Amino acid sequence: MMRYNSNHDSRPGNDSRPGNDLQMGLEFGEQTSSPGYRTEPFAQHAPATGDGDSHDLEFSTGTTIIGIKAVESVVMAADQRMSLGGRFTANKNVRKISAVHPTAAMAISGSVGPAQDVIRRLRAEAGLYESRRGESMSLPALARTAGALVRGLPVAPLLCGVDETGGHVYELDGGGSVVEDRYAAGGSGMQVAYGVLEGRLEDDQAPALDTATDAAVAAVEAASERDTASGDGVTTATITADGVTVDQRRAS
Repeated sequence: MMRYNSNHDSRPGNDSRPGNDLQMGLEFGEQTSSPGYRTEPFAQHAPATGDGDSHDLEFSTGTTIIGIKAVESVVMAADQRMSLGGRFTANKNVRKISAVHPTAAMAISGSVGPAQDVIRRLRAEAGLYESRRGESMSLPALARTAGALVRGLPVAPLLCGVDETGGHVYELDGGGSVVEDRYAAGGSGMQVAYGVLEGRLEDDQAPALDTATDAAVAAVEAASERDTASGDGVTTATITADGVTVDQRRAS
């Protein structure tokens, strides 16, 4: 488990140590500390294929990602598989949830390269705002900034966070839309995941943290049973007013 440190130096260029840009398993330069666990770097492109076909095939995270608003907190969950178009599993140890703000995190779905770029740029924007104004960017402002950054990109992330008004779950897409809801699912496994979430949470307007966590994990696991692009374990994140805590578990 790891906790986001709000005292980090996030000015542009200060998160450019070798390897940082290729590991979504990093929280501002810190590596996963679970014994025997190592987060592998994302590959950027598959080799060119076919006779005379020189175009690159981008890796996709495929993905099932979840965000649930709970009592004074937000729970996020994601699978750990990276695939090539859902046809080939390229990596089984990918963490798709990363802190981007002292009390907010983003879960990614879509093409890996653009998603990495969104994470880096959103961190930089939040850091610049904090250094210039002496306070953290508000979550509505962070969500609008994220919406502008993903516009036109083949990504559809979830942005979740906590502020003085409570928890927030935002759905983003390449059209630039920013939609807030009590819970949300994204990625190729979202249809199965929504079935689980609605069955468990539709009548619970303010689930307890444990209830929300169980529902998020169950949704990812159910999607992993049917969606070939999702699987290989679950990453969960708990966001409170104290920060972001991320945990990874392997598939059983």
